[in-house]
Amino acid sequence: MTCHDRVNLGGWVLRLGGVFVAAVLCLLPWTGTASAHGSVVDPASRNYGCWLRWGGDFQNPAMAQEDPMCWQAWQADPNAMWNWNGLYRNGSGGNFPAVVPDGQLCSGGRAESGRYNSLDTVGAWKTTDVTDDFTVKLYDQASHGADYFKVYVSRQGFDPATEALTWGDLQLVAETGGYAPSQNYEIPVSTSGLSGRHVVYTIWQASHMDQTYFLCSDVNFT
Repeated sequence: MTCHDRVNLGGWVLRLGGVFVAAVLCLLPWTGTASAHGSVVDPASRNYGCWLRWGGDFQNPAMAQEDPMCWQAWQADPNAMWNWNGLYRNGSGGNFPAVVPDGQLCSGGRAESGRYNSLDTVGAWKTTDVTDDFTVKLYDQASHGADYFKVYVSRQGFDPATEALTWGDLQLVAETGGYAPSQNYEIPVSTSGLSGRHVVYTIWQASHMDQTYFLCSDVNFT
């Protein structure tokens, strides 16, 4: 059962209790595989960051001015945030550019019937400050494990606030071996010569099946 389903099931409660209940419903533990996946939590992936900042206040019109990229994402499909841990594709066979075209990297090639399309929207997404050496932290709710992680950073000179992300804009900065099933993984990353706004692009190849996560995080190299 997804968070969307939970919100629908709790609709009568929402009418009585207000939108805060929607956030509570999505924090409750549920059985079933639909909600049990994961994402990069630091530096926060785009939809995880939007959920973290606005999940309890997602209808606040102030978001349009304070966090406009999250605002457009919530307006396009709130389930992209409620299901922040479900941005994956099955059966990619390792040929990622074939299933995730240029300009669609942050949505995993319009995964889940387009649920995450808003994450491809070009603009000034909120950033996390990082230094040359930083750590990507990923939360794996279902303890899938990993065959490997690949972490890319957009090239110097690429401007994610004005340009759509393509494979040619990425440089590989970390590649790992396998990780045993757990709920928390850390991938050390070393870079040099980068400054300003960049996209960190993390590919997580889960080990329980051919299931691949494609995760965009916005950073500012200080």
